[in-house]
Amino acid sequence: MKILLTFLFFTLSLAAVSQPRGNAARMEQRILSLARFGANPEGGVSRVAYSDADIAGRNYVMELMKTAGLEVTVDAAGNIIGRRKGQNNNLPVIAFGSHIDSVPGGGNYDGDVGSLGAIECVELMNENKIFTQHPLEVIIFQNEEGGLIGSEAICGVLHPASLALISNSGKTIRQGIIDLGGNPEKLSEAVRKKGYFKAFVELHIEQGGILDQTGVKIGVVEGIVGINQWAVTISGKANHAGTTPMNQRNDALLAAAKLVTAVNQAATSMEGRQVATVGRIRAEPGAPNVIPGKVEMTLEIRDLSHEKILSLFEIIKARGTQIEKESGTRITYVSINENLPAITDKRIQGLIASSAKELGLSASLMPSGAGHDTQDMATIAPVGMIFVPSKNGISHAPAEFTSPEDMANGASVLLQTILKIDKSKL
Repeated sequence: MKILLTFLFFTLSLAAVSQPRGNAARMEQRILSLARFGANPEGGVSRVAYSDADIAGRNYVMELMKTAGLEVTVDAAGNIIGRRKGQNNNLPVIAFGSHIDSVPGGGNYDGDVGSLGAIECVELMNENKIFTQHPLEVIIFQNEEGGLIGSEAICGVLHPASLALISNSGKTIRQGIIDLGGNPEKLSEAVRKKGYFKAFVELHIEQGGILDQTGVKIGVVEGIVGINQWAVTISGKANHAGTTPMNQRNDALLAAAKLVTAVNQAATSMEGRQVATVGRIRAEPGAPNVIPGKVEMTLEIRDLSHEKILSLFEIIKARGTQIEKESGTRITYVSINENLPAITDKRIQGLIASSAKELGLSASLMPSGAGHDTQDMATIAPVGMIFVPSKNGISHAPAEFTSPEDMANGASVLLQTILKIDKSKL
């Protein structure tokens, strides 16, 4: 028995060692090279979509893709598509990738790790002479940070009116697509129908501190949270701050302060990982000697359950009704955004977890509190998402950092997940 156990341990250990591993040095070198495009003095990047820096960064990434042997094209929406033929090209495509555009004053890892990690997977397949049954596509989505524009186009939900919107670069979405080499008049050619993809998997930094704090190496994303936002208006009565007694005031800002506190109390009183935030507030008329007569503020609620989002909103509204009575104000709520939760495919969750285990990496189920192109892709294909640690949970800032080892671990898990999907019956 002892000999048998020793043999099994040796066999499992050998299997883990023999799995192709991401090249940490290569990934770090490419991250630093990509960081040159749009580099800012703070050490991060401002590579906003459609800017000269974005176009230069895309050219750099396309050269990497071509060198890796991918057939590289730009679709009508401006997404970069790198295709690797399978042994049976009539089978559905297995796709993986991310984005390289940043927020203004962003970091060097959000999106970039997933994009370069996808290319790393192709490099590893080339080096280890691995050929899949299914054709593969590496997708670098355009303008993820400005509203998931590229993935919306692929999924056929990019509204024509969106083309007139002004992006962070100052260009309209329409002009941006043209500058990327796309054709906004032929967006229908970028649309992929259900059944085209066998699966889509995205590697990404966590954008939170759970993995970094716990020491867990791989996050198996169970879903991307839904996001509901409301514009909240509190109407009171503006009056002289010096002559109006405290008990005769209808102070809209005071009512707003109570509502902000109520939002926090409601969110923390429920079990789960839901979050609720008041991120912007403005009082009118805004003079030091005038009682605020009107306040406009935002309310945002996020959770994996749409029902819980609505339930939490009703609790907040109920508390708002009490505040109205106490303060003599009126509170109105107008929905301004609703993104439904996107649950990842449980079968792919299992493949990611088993891949991590086989590679000797700890893994844990977790939600994504931020939006990603994966949530659009979930409407047309089974999806999965892999998180790697982000130092101190920092994201969308120059201090954003993921170690070369963690990047390589993510690419290793992504590769094994792709190979498992290739052989699975999803």
